[in-house]
Amino acid sequence: MLTISGLHAHYGLSHIIQGIDLQAAPGEVIGIFGRNGVGKTTLLKTIAGWVKPSSGTIRLGEAAIEGLEPNRITRAGVGLVPEDRRIFPGLTVEENLVLGLMQVRGRSARAERDVIDSIYDRFPRLRERRRQLGTTLSGGEQQMLAMARVLVGSPQLVLVDEPSEGLAPMIVAEVFAIVRELRDSGAIVLLVEQNVHEALAVTDRFIVIERGRVVLSGDGENPDDRARMLAALAV
Repeated sequence: MLTISGLHAHYGLSHIIQGIDLQAAPGEVIGIFGRNGVGKTTLLKTIAGWVKPSSGTIRLGEAAIEGLEPNRITRAGVGLVPEDRRIFPGLTVEENLVLGLMQVRGRSARAERDVIDSIYDRFPRLRERRRQLGTTLSGGEQQMLAMARVLVGSPQLVLVDEPSEGLAPMIVAEVFAIVRELRDSGAIVLLVEQNVHEALAVTDRFIVIERGRVVLSGDGENPDDRARMLAALAV
């Protein structure tokens, strides 16, 4: 279970996250919606440790992770797929994946190879391009690599920021298929996405953020809740 209580975060003097509460269970996708600049990405970065919270708590299971360094949060079972993908320049596809293996300590070399091979089975295009520099891939392939690099760590909580941005519809469908697979595997997924209609197809529950606060929440499959959410975003 992910439990966020009274979370606040600042960029300098700017108060971005203003008291967010959120709970999510294993096997659940939570959609996080709102206009640009309301704090959606900052919320994900605060959970992942890229932004230090000003106050509040973040618990993953029994572990309190708020304020920890990002590497410790990653090893606690949190994976972030950032909006800009952050593919390591100068490294091949496989080298990017190998860096992702550092999320889990104590694996044998054989176990690590098995994980990489399973990722290649899921992403055949990455296998074809495993010796190619990651930054030379197409936008869709880079998004696959960014997600695959997180998946090799078998995270309990996956934070996905705007995965469909700039991608062709066929690739978008594949991205959301991966989100479904994560949910079916028992992971918690927090999904920030501007493509609301596509995101609702995989969202169990949703929240709408405005000025750093949750102003609306609902069931992603409930037509009335969806209508209220779409109306709120249209204002």
